[in-house]
Amino acid sequence: MSRERIYLFDTTLRDGAQTTGVDFSLEDKRAIATLLDKLGIDYVEGGYPGANPLDTTFFSEKRTTKAKFTAFGMTKRAGRSVSNDPGVAALLEAEADAITFVAKAWDYHVHVALETTLEENLAGIQDSVTAAREKGREVIVDCEHFFDGYKANPQYALACAKTAYDAGARWVVLCDTNGGTLPHEVSAIVSKVTKTVPGENLGVHTHDDCGCAVANSLAAVESGARHIQGTLNGLGERCGNANLVTLIGALKLKNGYAERFDLGVSEEALGQLTHVSRQVDEILNRQPNRHSPFVGASAFATKAGIHASAVLKDPRTYEHVEPETVGNERRVLVSDQGGRSNILSELKRLGFDLAKDDPRVGKVLDEVKRKEAEGFAFEGADASFYVLVKRMLGEVPAFFDVERFSVNVERRYNALGELVTDSEAIVKVRVGDEVMISAAEGNGPVNALDVALRKDLGKYQDLIQDLELIDYKVRIYQGGSDAVTRVLIEFADGAKDRWTTIGVSANIIDASFQALTDSMTYKLLKSGAAL
Repeated sequence: MSRERIYLFDTTLRDGAQTTGVDFSLEDKRAIATLLDKLGIDYVEGGYPGANPLDTTFFSEKRTTKAKFTAFGMTKRAGRSVSNDPGVAALLEAEADAITFVAKAWDYHVHVALETTLEENLAGIQDSVTAAREKGREVIVDCEHFFDGYKANPQYALACAKTAYDAGARWVVLCDTNGGTLPHEVSAIVSKVTKTVPGENLGVHTHDDCGCAVANSLAAVESGARHIQGTLNGLGERCGNANLVTLIGALKLKNGYAERFDLGVSEEALGQLTHVSRQVDEILNRQPNRHSPFVGASAFATKAGIHASAVLKDPRTYEHVEPETVGNERRVLVSDQGGRSNILSELKRLGFDLAKDDPRVGKVLDEVKRKEAEGFAFEGADASFYVLVKRMLGEVPAFFDVERFSVNVERRYNALGELVTDSEAIVKVRVGDEVMISAAEGNGPVNALDVALRKDLGKYQDLIQDLELIDYKVRIYQGGSDAVTRVLIEFADGAKDRWTTIGVSANIIDASFQALTDSMTYKLLKSGAAL
């Protein structure tokens, strides 16, 4: 039996931005787009150019190398030509491979939300698709509220889908925008739509308001759709979108799908699924969901008792897939074999070539577990993990030693009677036989400490001169006013390499100091600095 291709479309950076408490920075978007590209996602929807300055800037250049970089926007407005619509113009100007037009497919919304006629809405779909096609863009049409629209007026909903397809849309996507459709309804409706739009041009976009987004996506595939939209970790407004992480695990590993379909996600990339999921949460400063299918910390965890006893005899007794296939680990208190496998995978990913029976692997695992108990989380801090392993292998020279530092914050009235807050830091650093004392002011205590640390590093100064602090995040690991604080700092250099380090302490300045010095050490290691 010939295998069919399913195309994955990620809308984390657009629909995921609707998640309560999630606000993407430009750097967040760049980092996540890179993760998606490496994972093997076919389409990365970057946002809505023209709707806000951030997304317009993001689309000033292409952000993917393999995935089709996709811009999102509305079909032309009623009452004006497509050539005079500023929204369509912004999409055509964006540095994107493909354009997703959202179009109303529920007659109720056409009348109430758009306040236009059904015919004008169809004309808007046709004209918008045609304009994008003439500019050489691949076109996707999201038929918004399609399932609700089909239940209310099937003829009109189908007319919207057919108009998009006939105009040349590569994909016509049926959207369960309100998230209220159930799997049996999705199956029946998609089956009927395939008689109008071929399954090889049909997609699905589901929301999780009934907890059925993943099930609805799979139901659509069973009924003929070959394009699935979703988000990493199920981000999205209200209850979220279909979780692409879960869908990838199901499509790649479960009977009925794994042998029938191909994805752009390779076996090697599948092994990074847990890392990608957790790194996204770290970027967004969110606590990972321990109970997420496939990738959660508890997804393959078994408490002591008869279940644990059975897992030790044969993991298949209580595991539906092997955790290593998705980069996760088995957690049974009396065994660390899953932990060793996970550490070996991470070591290999970062370029360390250690045999599985190398005693140093166990030492690294023990140190990682000790650090994690203190609050460290290395999923989003590869550079700190790299430095940690290098230190344990005895491969980190004593580049510098910070003998002491002090940070002072003063809130006062200046000469103009204005209330200001000043921050300054003093650092004493030993580099070989040289001792340097540097002082600096900054925009806050962490900035002052960063500037002072990098002000004079003796013979290594030229190697760190191009460092730039890109992002700084703080997370409370344990609550209360005496909380343990986790700090993540992202740096970049003149070669446009980027890396993230972590620090953990009850003192936010001390945690920041750990992350800052790890970043400097990482830079020196990668630069090949010698004593």
